[in-house]
Amino acid sequence: MFEEFKGKVLFVTGAASGMGKSVAVRFGSLGCKVAVTARKPEKAQATVEAVKAAGGEATYVFCDISDEDSVKDAIAKTVEIYGAIDYAFNNAGCGADGVNIPFAPLTEVTESDWLKVIGTNLTGTFHCLKYELIQMQKQGGGAIVNTASIGGLKMAPGFGAYGPSKAGVIAVTQTAAVENAKAGIRVNAICPGPTEGTNLMSDSIKSGGQDTEFMKEHVIPDGKMGTTKNIEDGVVFLMSDMADHITGMALPVCGGMQM
Repeated sequence: MFEEFKGKVLFVTGAASGMGKSVAVRFGSLGCKVAVTARKPEKAQATVEAVKAAGGEATYVFCDISDEDSVKDAIAKTVEIYGAIDYAFNNAGCGADGVNIPFAPLTEVTESDWLKVIGTNLTGTFHCLKYELIQMQKQGGGAIVNTASIGGLKMAPGFGAYGPSKAGVIAVTQTAAVENAKAGIRVNAICPGPTEGTNLMSDSIKSGGQDTEFMKEHVIPDGKMGTTKNIEDGVVFLMSDMADHITGMALPVCGGMQM
């Protein structure tokens, strides 16, 4: 199963930890060559070693998704090293302080926080899509998954910047999908709910912004926190040949929170 991934190239943003690292390692175990991109080389190198330990090939490539030139250079470097980009997982994102998911109504969101969140989560995804699509159009096909959020499907009080940024990710995903369907490029989004093992969630719990027991009891219908393994499974499916007739989809992986 998933023989299609062997020898192919995956470009991952935000791969130093959490869902990005988890997906990079999973694809390495399936035989992919992985461009591990992040801003911090020390943590990213740990991902590189984990991919290699799982049986894949990996290289660290610096990438700041909020900087268009940085993204363009990272795509070019990956193609220089591996010759192509077959798959891309655009996962990097942030909250208002660069780490935590911001909890503030629109009336309390500062312009600087708004621009930081939108600039990374939405504009950063646009930068990645732009140059991945240019490369995949040259190659004649590919598959991309963007990390959105249940917060982009279902607005909630207190997500004054984060929710709109992730709703924008879903919109730009669908724009890319409809523009590139006939070029053999599929573009989908994955929409995690509260997920253990991610920096955004763990830091938010530590700061008192999230109460996991309350969420399991009152917010998440199946009563369970998500795991990075749940996200891996969704990304593998969306990029695999099993989903060859699926594009423009926003897949909730949230224990039913979309209902």
